[in-house]
Amino acid sequence: MVDKVLTANRLTDGIAVWLNADDEWTTSLQEALVARHAEAVAALEAIGKKSYADNKVVDVNVIEVQETNGILWPLRLRERIRAQGPTMEYAPGYAPADPEFIDA
Repeated sequence: MVDKVLTANRLTDGIAVWLNADDEWTTSLQEALVARHAEAVAALEAIGKKSYADNKVVDVNVIEVQETNGILWPLRLRERIRAQGPTMEYAPGYAPADPEFIDA
């Protein structure tokens, strides 16, 4: 099975977030809780549905990641862009994505 994490966008500002082990939404993919088996993925999906219903986040998805040298890398280009930030200036405090991370 491929490792997976739960991602969404914060309802307040649309910034990409990931669920961490403390059951909180963080802006760092590297802090995300990694599901390594089907039961863990099901638990992430349930948490995502509840967070959506509680109006904390939108666009909730379980995505595939690969851990390489202790770094989480989303398998899809869209998710690498979301993890690193937009490809252009977007919001104060959020720099554009690192092209090397996106091209990996």
